[in-house]
Amino acid sequence: MSDWPGTGSFYGNMDSGGECGVLVQTMFYVPAENRAKFWYSTDYGMFHFCIADTEQDWREGTEQYQFLEKCLASVDRQKQPWLIFLAHRVLGYSSCDTYAVEGSFEEPMGRESLQKLWQKYKVDLAVYGHVHSYERTCPVYENICTTEEKSYYKGPLNGTIHVVAGGGGASLSQFTSLQTKWSYYRDYDFGFIKLTAFDHSNLLFEYKKSSDGKVYDSFRISRDYRDILACTIDSCPSTTLAS
Repeated sequence: MSDWPGTGSFYGNMDSGGECGVLVQTMFYVPAENRAKFWYSTDYGMFHFCIADTEQDWREGTEQYQFLEKCLASVDRQKQPWLIFLAHRVLGYSSCDTYAVEGSFEEPMGRESLQKLWQKYKVDLAVYGHVHSYERTCPVYENICTTEEKSYYKGPLNGTIHVVAGGGGASLSQFTSLQTKWSYYRDYDFGFIKLTAFDHSNLLFEYKKSSDGKVYDSFRISRDYRDILACTIDSCPSTTLAS
């Protein structure tokens, strides 16, 4: 994070206590073309990752938005069927008390532009940190769950599953007492997530507590390539009777 007045942050506040992301940007290698613009893509086996820099403007029309669309659009889903969006701040959905008080359940202006891209390119998972706890949503698009299934998804998701995996931080983040339809699992504890792609058609997601390494939340996705090609709402080019 580079959240400090005068550092070029999209926010310019002080919520990391002046950390400014210096350690991350100087000590760890990432395949970013420009370390002042900390967005990049990377591949791992059957996974394609598009990583956003949430200290920079991501809204439609910006340089980062153009990069993210190119990253999502360029993946060959026959070779890398699992498409993952990553970001530090929560640009999707979170029941963190701070976000709930703001009434947004996200960073201000977080998903308003990006959900168009997630839906168009059929992003499977969007994973965030920043909030020091764990939460998983349903496959969701525009605040609506696209299925009532919670643990075994067959065929197209028709939305993106959003996960907050910030339980590696300092003090834990409180959840709001408000109940949202899209929030499927919350855990006020330290933990981490694991993704296992068995093949091009089967994925296992697991959330484990750091204290004992046991699985406390999980789901599976099972589908074939035709499910990725299938049109869903706002995921295919619009047509008319004349086209």
